[in-house]
Amino acid sequence: GKNESWRLWILYLVMLTRNARIFITRFYHCVQTVFTRYIGVTPAMAESQTTDTGRESPKPEEGEEKRPQFGGRFLTNPEDVFQHNAWDNIEWDEEQEVTARKKTQEQLNSALSTEKQEEYEELADEYWNKFYQIHQNRFFKDRHWLFTEFPELGPDVKPNEDVKSVVDSPAFPGQGAKRRILEVGCGVGNTVFPILQTNNDPELMVYCCDFSSTAVQLVKEHPDYNPDTCHAFVCDVTDDKAEIPFPDQSLDIIILIFVLSAISPEKMQYVLNRLAQLLKPGGKILFRDYGRYDLAQLRFKKGHCLSENFYVRGDGTRVYFFTQEELRDMLTKAGLTEEQNHIDRRLQVNRGRQLKMYRVWIQCKYRK
Repeated sequence: GKNESWRLWILYLVMLTRNARIFITRFYHCVQTVFTRYIGVTPAMAESQTTDTGRESPKPEEGEEKRPQFGGRFLTNPEDVFQHNAWDNIEWDEEQEVTARKKTQEQLNSALSTEKQEEYEELADEYWNKFYQIHQNRFFKDRHWLFTEFPELGPDVKPNEDVKSVVDSPAFPGQGAKRRILEVGCGVGNTVFPILQTNNDPELMVYCCDFSSTAVQLVKEHPDYNPDTCHAFVCDVTDDKAEIPFPDQSLDIIILIFVLSAISPEKMQYVLNRLAQLLKPGGKILFRDYGRYDLAQLRFKKGHCLSENFYVRGDGTRVYFFTQEELRDMLTKAGLTEEQNHIDRRLQVNRGRQLKMYRVWIQCKYRK
């Protein structure tokens, strides 16, 4: 009778709710896929960034394509702000600083649990493999701006002499090269291949390593990959047991571009100490990464903060935002001498939508 009818109605509602939940979940994943493949916005951007700015959500290096050296265009008249796409050395007023500090404190107040932090640490390689499996070599552009900011990477640079221990060491890839460069966190080769193409030097060996085996395989599949001048290998630089295919004191240059920020803060000092050991006397670390209160940091929603100034994106990859003082402290503790430690405050604008976007990067050069 009536009881049976009620039971049928309840069963119907349960099934309807369950099917609706399945539909919503599948629809959400479809939207993510469309954003990733066709619009150029990753799930990380879609989930972790605010929605009121649309496609201006920053890619890991948005605004870092070919450009003049920073520090050359100044905004002297605020009314001219939309006359160009970017302005250099923008000074923040006190109100902006206060607002940024308040935002990051709110993010920290909703930091993820220790268990979640450990999970992201343990699965870091899987998240980066998944990232490169999705994007292949389509996400980043070649860094042709490298030679403007770091002329040390160009041709006609005198290499440092090999120390005796390197000359006498067992055979290793690139042992006969006069000049050796390592890029840590090479991704799919957007730094490596411009360096090789610009130098075109048979006596140059470019090593490149990445946490992601997928990324390293993509480098090896690149048509310009030549084992005689390039050696790509998988390496977790935070692991003290990681195998390095060349001896200490063998490198002229180590490149760290938007890489240290992806490493847990408590492991950064070890990484820099280890890398410093690989440099020849006179060798350099060339560094560029996110600065404190960059747009990418302030756009994170609650629930993405792992610890102070350290965040997880929606795709599971992580990012830290530095100050100049933090970097100076770590790099000098690694036994290196400062040649440059510059904060690049850039105002990027979308002239069509009349949007202002404040970017902050830090660029360093430290010598052994």
